[in-house]
Amino acid sequence: MARKPKGQPIHGWIAVDKPTGISSSTVVARVKRALDAAKAGHGGTLDPLATGMLPIALGEATKTVNFVMDGRKTYTFEITWGAATATDDSEGEIIATSANRPTETEIRAALPRFIGRITQVPPVYSAIKIDGERAYARARRQEEVEIPPREVDVHDFRLVRMIDADHADFEVDCGKGTYIRALVRDLAQAIDTVGHISRLRRTRCGVFNEKASISLANLEALGHNAANSAHLLPVETVLDDIPALALTVEEARRVSLGQAIALWPVARRTPLSGLVPGMAVQAKCGDKLIAVAEVGDGMVRPVRVMNH
Repeated sequence: MARKPKGQPIHGWIAVDKPTGISSSTVVARVKRALDAAKAGHGGTLDPLATGMLPIALGEATKTVNFVMDGRKTYTFEITWGAATATDDSEGEIIATSANRPTETEIRAALPRFIGRITQVPPVYSAIKIDGERAYARARRQEEVEIPPREVDVHDFRLVRMIDADHADFEVDCGKGTYIRALVRDLAQAIDTVGHISRLRRTRCGVFNEKASISLANLEALGHNAANSAHLLPVETVLDDIPALALTVEEARRVSLGQAIALWPVARRTPLSGLVPGMAVQAKCGDKLIAVAEVGDGMVRPVRVMNH
């Protein structure tokens, strides 16, 4: 028999404003401890250097993390020109320098080639697995690391301001899997210099933005009271963009047991257009989320059943 997890059965999302200098997993552990929550996870890793939006999933919300991971994200950051580092940010040792400093005109002329669907090679100091091991672990042992290029979506990449000859501020709106450090590295190379990130902040992560966030310090000050505050958002918060199907009590019972049900009776009661095979839907009974399900072959199949 599986051991019952310690802590309280708290379910939902908390948008935490991550401070600099600690890992995302450390934030999760501190939130879990502050709320005495039985289960917690996060909706997208931030580097220790970075600050900003880190959605924390509690309890059954951990079953919906992929809807945050797949969402669009917005970052603001500062580039320091003239020095490349091993980690592509200010925490790594300098591995190359350049006396060239780009002009505003040169920067603006280069940005369009990094907007749209682009190909980038993630930094060697990243959590990507190579033959089952994290790339950063190999890089720390000074082993040669080869990471295959990948396609990512960059929706916008704009210069915010030129601070001085050595520094400039930018903002990027991007899709899943985009490495801002790689964008900075490649942009610098495109304008015949080198550079690295010296400040990084995530202002949006899926449906979460910094206006609705709470600092880690304030959350810890609230302690167990945070679970009863407005900062704990419903599990369904990240599912607002996917359609909901209304189930009967009997259909809900079957879905809660992991069984598929026929689509047509449900669709007849919930007239939705555009239901296509493979589409994710909310399976609900009244206001209660029973499961995240998938439509296909005339059936509704539960993918992640909720147990709260």
